[in-house]
Amino acid sequence: MLNGLIYLAFFIPLSGFFSFAALVGSLVNASGGFAHRCALAWSRIGLMMAGVRLEVSGTENVPQGEPVIFMGNHQGNFDILVLSRAIPRRFSWLAKEELFRIPLFGAAMRRAGYIPIDRSDGRKALRSLDAAAKRIRAGASVIVFPEGTRTADGSLLPFKKGGFVLAERAGVPIIPFTINGSMQVNPRNTVKLVRGARIAVRFGTPIPTSGAGALKGMPLMEQVRSAIQSGLEG
Repeated sequence: MLNGLIYLAFFIPLSGFFSFAALVGSLVNASGGFAHRCALAWSRIGLMMAGVRLEVSGTENVPQGEPVIFMGNHQGNFDILVLSRAIPRRFSWLAKEELFRIPLFGAAMRRAGYIPIDRSDGRKALRSLDAAAKRIRAGASVIVFPEGTRTADGSLLPFKKGGFVLAERAGVPIIPFTINGSMQVNPRNTVKLVRGARIAVRFGTPIPTSGAGALKGMPLMEQVRSAIQSGLEG
């Protein structure tokens, strides 16, 4: 636990610094490119501070020049840092609408092109998904954790359908990914930190959501789940 407390003592100010830098930089570069570079630097330093050994495979499955939706398992608090480094292209995050109300941090997220999702009720959620699908069709690639929360034991939790509704409305390929080791570095609901541990990310082959042969609804969900499951170690 001491490792975790020491880490947070440095990581929280680091996050504030890069949020402020991204916000200020976006006033000059409104495309979000500078904010993305800030996120890359933030994740690189954050992983280095924890001594994480990152292994990435399957990047040849990630297409360039077209929007996609990345879907994978959610093991721990380091998943965001890891994916920021592992994904070999620019992307945006889907985030709860209330996060955008956080001073400085929320403003930086908006300027970086992150997409808010309002889950306060079903009608607002559907409108949010429509708006997000429009952004994706226009060229934004996003990350979705279909479990909706972090696992407690490493196994896949039941998937929520929102991400798949979004994928079908956007009509873009899903790139499945599997994270291994993140839970061991920093388990959910604890500040415990295991330094120097390995985290691996594997990208699977793209799964179409439109066109001939594309699955819909539950079959699509099961296809994606199977692709993520196949990459789990142990």
